[in-house]
Amino acid sequence: MTAGGTPSRGMFPKLALFDLDGTLLDSAPDFVATLAILRARHGLPPMAPERIRPHVSRGARAMIAAAFPDPDDDARGALVQPFLDIYRSELAKHGAPFEGVEAMLSALEASGSRWGIVTNKPEALARALMPLLGWESRCAVLVGGDSLPTRKPDPAPLLYAARELDVDAVDCAYVGDDARDIVAARAAGMPAAGAVWGYRLDDDDPVAWQGDATVADAADLGDPARWP
Repeated sequence: MTAGGTPSRGMFPKLALFDLDGTLLDSAPDFVATLAILRARHGLPPMAPERIRPHVSRGARAMIAAAFPDPDDDARGALVQPFLDIYRSELAKHGAPFEGVEAMLSALEASGSRWGIVTNKPEALARALMPLLGWESRCAVLVGGDSLPTRKPDPAPLLYAARELDVDAVDCAYVGDDARDIVAARAAGMPAAGAVWGYRLDDDDPVAWQGDATVADAADLGDPARWP
């Protein structure tokens, strides 16, 4: 049985797809450093990391809103490009894969399964991370938030990733740490697992996402029986 109580297929999916920030990669330290630099430019002190982490999976605008609560939407919108420019210089300087991720990816590869990334992060930034993490030759497919006209929770990026590798959606599985990841996977017809080791606001209940499994630790997915 999976953690969510659904009968397991007892094997790794043919293609395992993952969200990036908050699922494979603990990138919060990079974003904390980015916002410290951006806030300093505006005469503000750094923020405590715990005030930033819950917003990481919601994207740049959510993190900027947390770091600059007073400006209006237009003022915060003007901060997006400076935020991204600073973040590019901080890529992988402070963050790292979550504990258990490398072992899990190695188990997938050893079984003959392939894995890829479907993220709402801009594709250029996601691709820039791959060689820094040693994943450029291991990640079989990467779809960013601007790779297609739509992004998660729309299922199109997940379906595109599957088509790129000629794998049926039902033979894939998607793992993410946000409700929109589960929504996208279910709409794509893919089994979905909620990664509860990622970033969540206090009132965000991963059980309410209604995934096929809820997984507490990345290392758990090194066991094929834990996959939905």
